[in-house]
Amino acid sequence: MDLQLDSRVVLVVGATGYIGSAIAGRLADEGAIVVGASRSGDADLTIDGTDAASVAAGIAAVLAEHGRIDGVVVTAAPSLGTLDPALSSDPEQVLAAVDGKAMSFLRIASAALPAMRDRGYGRIVGISGQNAYFTGSITGSIRNAALNIAAKNLADAHAGTGITVNTVNPGHVRDEPTSTVKPAGAGDSSPDQIADLVAFLVSPRAAAISGEAIAVGHRVRGIASF
Repeated sequence: MDLQLDSRVVLVVGATGYIGSAIAGRLADEGAIVVGASRSGDADLTIDGTDAASVAAGIAAVLAEHGRIDGVVVTAAPSLGTLDPALSSDPEQVLAAVDGKAMSFLRIASAALPAMRDRGYGRIVGISGQNAYFTGSITGSIRNAALNIAAKNLADAHAGTGITVNTVNPGHVRDEPTSTVKPAGAGDSSPDQIADLVAFLVSPRAAAISGEAIAVGHRVRGIASF
């Protein structure tokens, strides 16, 4: 299927990460003009999603060079493994994690939306996680659930405008995912599988999909709804 991404300008924030690099590569393979961003400065742009000024400068740089932003993918957040499980319910860790993931997504999406509204077209995708559906880590649950809720609100606010907002919710991410899905657990997925879904959601082909939180890997086995 031709995803109609040729020459589409897509900003990928977190483009040097484990998932982000796969997404950037997949979009480039489809012919998109990929602008990679990271906090570390080892991508096309330096964007720190926790800093509103950094976000504004990054979006302005993309618009100055390309004149438009057709898509934004936000996958910039520390992995759950970098967080201290002993501090799962510590308010300061939870607050920092929400700022680093959900609020970063909201800052970046909000900064890109005016240019998208002007053109009547845009695709925004946030990488969340199936921890949003589990207890056991207050930090992991809240930061992912908050991202999903923020995205749904943005999607509803822009319904019918040509702009879509969705999230992708991986379970365990591995280079070689297993087909085993344990009861009350999520299935595995690979960075490439996530990238395939993101590429579709960023494309004009996905015009009818907005406000969705889509699992990659089997969504929590044994649960019918939330």
